[in-house]
Amino acid sequence: MDQQFEKQNIFGIGFPNDAYSEYFSGKSYLNPLTTAVEGNPFFANVTFAPGCRNHWHAHLADKGGGQILLCVAGKGWYRERGKEARLLSPGDVVEVPVGVEHWHGATKDGWFAHVAVEIPGENGRCRWLEAVSDAEYDALPGVEP
Repeated sequence: MDQQFEKQNIFGIGFPNDAYSEYFSGKSYLNPLTTAVEGNPFFANVTFAPGCRNHWHAHLADKGGGQILLCVAGKGWYRERGKEARLLSPGDVVEVPVGVEHWHGATKDGWFAHVAVEIPGENGRCRWLEAVSDAEYDALPGVEP
């Protein structure tokens, strides 16, 4: 990890994201910023090593819910099922509606961090789906630092 990324990643790398490693291709780190309390939004800084991305997934809730990504360091990708991937940079914000299948993660050659905000919802949960294939990920364009 380079010093510029570490300086930019103001919320810190945290700890290896071992609890969710089965839903990631590559190495990720988690730094909870708030305490998970029912009815309150939960904030966590997620750091992705180069090439790391999470699996396709959807945030579900009977009422309310969803996710917001606040990009803080490096470059990364966000992709919704059936749409083109979106390149993310510090300062970008992604609003993920309830039920939308998507994935997010680092570029092939650089670190990426975002604050993930879980929006409270009635019976909120995450449905994890298949991994993003290497072929799909490798087809994304290269990114200049």
